[in-house]
Amino acid sequence: MTQTPYASLVGSASPSHLTDAGGAPTDLRSLTSLRFIAAMWVAVYALWPHLAVTGTPGLVAKGYLGVELFFVLSGFILCHVYLAQTGAGPGEKRFSYKGFLWARIARVYPLHLATLIGVGVLAIGAAAAGMAVDDGILGWSSLPANLTMTHAWGLAPESSWNHRSWSISAEWFAYLLFPAFAFVAWRLRARPLVAVVGAVALMAALYLIFPRLAGFHLTEATIAWGALRIVPCFAYGCALYLVFRRAPLPMPGVISAVAAVLLIAAAALGVTDGVLVVLSGALILGLASLPNARAGVLASKPAVYLGEISYSVYMVLVPWQLLAVNLAAKATNAPDKQLQLFVWLAILVGLPVVAAVSYHLVEFPARRALRRLAERRPRGKNKLRSAQSPS
Repeated sequence: MTQTPYASLVGSASPSHLTDAGGAPTDLRSLTSLRFIAAMWVAVYALWPHLAVTGTPGLVAKGYLGVELFFVLSGFILCHVYLAQTGAGPGEKRFSYKGFLWARIARVYPLHLATLIGVGVLAIGAAAAGMAVDDGILGWSSLPANLTMTHAWGLAPESSWNHRSWSISAEWFAYLLFPAFAFVAWRLRARPLVAVVGAVALMAALYLIFPRLAGFHLTEATIAWGALRIVPCFAYGCALYLVFRRAPLPMPGVISAVAAVLLIAAAALGVTDGVLVVLSGALILGLASLPNARAGVLASKPAVYLGEISYSVYMVLVPWQLLAVNLAAKATNAPDKQLQLFVWLAILVGLPVVAAVSYHLVEFPARRALRRLAERRPRGKNKLRSAQSPS
């Protein structure tokens, strides 16, 4: 079965299950493509310390906010797919929490497990080859939390293995709480602006109070308080969906372009994180309202494909960085792993290639297999009941 761009974005329902919001596309291709941009923003941020240059541009320094962009997108898309089901009436398709969680596990867990194992194998191999490996990578005490995707809940004593997967743990936290988010969103569906103001107020309060209690900004949280980090962004994404559901924005192309320019400029100038997250939401809302026929390159097949493999791009970043940077530094005799520009660019460009391989070998086939397993279970039960019923 061919996977649609939208199905890859949310990892669950197909476009036929969605309601067209006032003429806006139900297969939000621009948002699929935006995922790749967010993943590469994080990748540039993570790889920049290995580039032999002085200083870090503001836009690169804010690359960790690519995760916040993912979090807002997650709230928006999951509401787009499931919110109507949570408020379904008699005779309508109702929300299945069990089915929802299984779809989420099928979406994120196989690649999470594969990259965790991959990092372990690479770290052991690098150490055996005499390469410098961070002592914290093989944190055995943190392994149980990593395996259960709870390492961003304060249950992992140290950051280890595939460190970037802390955000998948945070996503898992939001998935478990999705009925609560949906409960609030459904009751505010007729007052979307109230929902947006409330979500932004929650974000502002957390961003203001958290540093005073923890000693660092919430947007810097990973294994310590990473689960809390997703909450205001996910709520903001849910609220934005209510605006989109009520009526897509007028002049979405102009709004998307302005939001993108403001977001880039604000990041380059080092504007506070909360403002950047709010601007990212405006970009998401504008792109969601933009018809695919007018989305240009963002709705093209290559861009959508890159969006489809964006989860792999994000998840293979750590193992690829561990392998490629160490090999490149050894081959070029780079001191302190400071690589020349052309070597660094080769590693960056190689990341989507490696991600495409992991997508086709691990992510997509494992996801499809787990979904088929879920589809077979009810059939098996029905057959058993039929066999046991009197003829």
